[in-house]
Amino acid sequence: MEMTVQGKQIDVGNALREHVMDKLTDIDQKYFNHTTNATVTFSKEGHGNGVFKVNIAFNVGKNIQIITEASEVDPYAAFDTASEKAAKRLRRYKRRLRDHHNRTEKDPETELMKARAYTLAQEAQEAVEQDNDGDLHKDPAIVAEIQTHIEKMSVSEAVMRMELADQNAMMFRNAGSDRLSMVYLRKDGNIGWIEPDDQ
Repeated sequence: MEMTVQGKQIDVGNALREHVMDKLTDIDQKYFNHTTNATVTFSKEGHGNGVFKVNIAFNVGKNIQIITEASEVDPYAAFDTASEKAAKRLRRYKRRLRDHHNRTEKDPETELMKARAYTLAQEAQEAVEQDNDGDLHKDPAIVAEIQTHIEKMSVSEAVMRMELADQNAMMFRNAGSDRLSMVYLRKDGNIGWIEPDDQ
């Protein structure tokens, strides 16, 4: 497994780097043993409050990514919390991930649709305006555009991938109906599923 351990405006020492590599290797061997690469990013939050944030991104298969993050006052504790979240997700979906790996090895021609993904963000100076009532208004601006793929999969696999990647929504081509669909995390904690009536 290829690993990248990096710090954003902080130095990641050899002891922390070794701790990260040992723990991620153990998690990979215990739950999956097919991880292609992992990236761990440490950063410090706020000004002078001493909170470390860790982001872990595992690529465990073709277009399957596990993303976790955690914040703690100690970088080791932050990493351990984030890595435990990753291990918990791998444990939960271990059988289905192995089945997916076997299916893609037998049938590498996975149907993909190309699509554009946009990232919306607020402009720094004009992000928040107050009107007479004191309400906050935010005007997002498109700041990034990338090419992405929409895969054909079942609803349950889309839910699994959305949870593994710690996303709030995922668009996919439904394997049962061959139509574009979307699953999303509802405010009540349940999963919603959208499938248009007519395409």
